[in-house]
Amino acid sequence: MQEAPLRAEQFERYRRHLALPEIGLEGQQALLAGRVLLIGAGGLGCPLAQYLAAAGVGTLGILDFDRVDASNLHRQVLYGSADVGRLKTEVAAERIAAMNPDVRVERHDLQLSSENAMQILADYDVVVDGTDNFPTRYLSNDACVLLGRPNVHGSIFRFDGQASVFDARYGPCYRCLYPEPPPPGSVPSCAEGGVLGVLPGLIAMIQATETLKLLAGVGTPLYGRLLQIDALSMEFHEFKLKKDPACPVCGESPSVTELIDYEGFCGTPAVEPAESAFPEVAASQVAARREQGESLLLLDVREADEVERASIADTMWIPLGSLPERLGELEAWREAPVVVHCHHGGRSAQACEMLLERGFRRVENMSGGIEAWSLTVDASVPRY
Repeated sequence: MQEAPLRAEQFERYRRHLALPEIGLEGQQALLAGRVLLIGAGGLGCPLAQYLAAAGVGTLGILDFDRVDASNLHRQVLYGSADVGRLKTEVAAERIAAMNPDVRVERHDLQLSSENAMQILADYDVVVDGTDNFPTRYLSNDACVLLGRPNVHGSIFRFDGQASVFDARYGPCYRCLYPEPPPPGSVPSCAEGGVLGVLPGLIAMIQATETLKLLAGVGTPLYGRLLQIDALSMEFHEFKLKKDPACPVCGESPSVTELIDYEGFCGTPAVEPAESAFPEVAASQVAARREQGESLLLLDVREADEVERASIADTMWIPLGSLPERLGELEAWREAPVVVHCHHGGRSAQACEMLLERGFRRVENMSGGIEAWSLTVDASVPRY
């Protein structure tokens, strides 16, 4: 299909692109005709959307069902304080419309699933993965392989990030690098482990660069290469990746020929259980019970560096990973109340399940973790 000619105002807007022999008129026309899907409008998706829109990518699909939260604002640079509570896709569409009228935003206010992924991704030339959970990463990868779409990958955690371009037509896919997801809870989320506010911008810039190269057909994409960044030392390391002949989705004899249950594959339930096996208790209730003299054990299952940052007095500390071999230290509490906490409540829930399986009778999870304690009980306990 012949690309539409540039208008006079577009020549002025994209003048610096047109001056690049590698881009030029044809490359800019390809960008304006390009269709890119951003999966996630969070830390990675926000700077991605801004730079791709500024570059003149003609259609940006933005897929996210979340609303802006105050905790997003230190890194999700499309949003401001007045946007808290609004749909991220709604705010993103407004910002992009004000930035560049050449760009059309297609909003997908939903969660990507095995039922809708193929239909949604098929409408785009490039898929950019800015998600923060393993089920969606595997889902987007498999859909891209089945559809023959490039998957521009990025991920962040604390001070570290990585980026690559997965395209089974020219190199490995995400499953070639990570055949199996990590055990549930073994990798803390950004909410639990934290993330440097500027790090998503650094990784997103690499993803945006790769996306523009793919659309314009210039340069050498990150096929078969994984770029890892340590922001604390500002060191970049590149690792060569090989296509796995035994890969279940892009290998020589694939066993995955259609989308599967990715929540189940990654060990997380597709829906929340109607009732937990252990009760949730508020931090304020735990504090009140301790003040009333109730004999209960408050068990902290966070990591050592987290305990150094903040801790609650009169608490027993056993990291979640060490809990199985140290259960003997809790023997005296088998029939007594044990309240478990972590940073936000995810790892402590796993610890509660483990304790119940090992015969502990009165196990409770402190909802919101030490974060809730800082907010509702003792403001002197540092938040992180």
